[in-house]
Amino acid sequence: MATPKFDDVFSFSSFDPSKFSESFREIAEKSMSQSKDAFSKVKEASEDATKTIEATLEKAQAGTVELGLKAIDTMRTNAESSLSHLEALLGVKSVSELIELQTSFVRKQAEVAVDQMKSMQEMSRKVAEEVSKPGKEAAEKVASIFKAA
Repeated sequence: MATPKFDDVFSFSSFDPSKFSESFREIAEKSMSQSKDAFSKVKEASEDATKTIEATLEKAQAGTVELGLKAIDTMRTNAESSLSHLEALLGVKSVSELIELQTSFVRKQAEVAVDQMKSMQEMSRKVAEEVSKPGKEAAEKVASIFKAA
């Protein structure tokens, strides 16, 4: 095999401008195509993120309202119970009756408080799950895209 001479390799006469412009055009078209694909993917990801944020905020708002209403209901129940207890105290005729009534009230209030706390915890857990659901689904979608790639 003969080695090419320095003049042959770097000779300007072997340069074909039509091949250069053709390969430049191919590179430009390929670059444009890749840019369009990348933009499309970024746009789709942005739209998905916006939908996820909107869904999360909607769930958070609904959950906050639900928790607020539950708290109001709890306060109403406790206030009614306390007022009923005060009415009962007005009719007390002896110290032993007062102690019995007060002991019964405290025991009942403790049981009600435990039930109310359990109910609020369960509702808070449910709200937290609902609020995190759109983000979880979005993360799973992204993970599946990366696994497929």
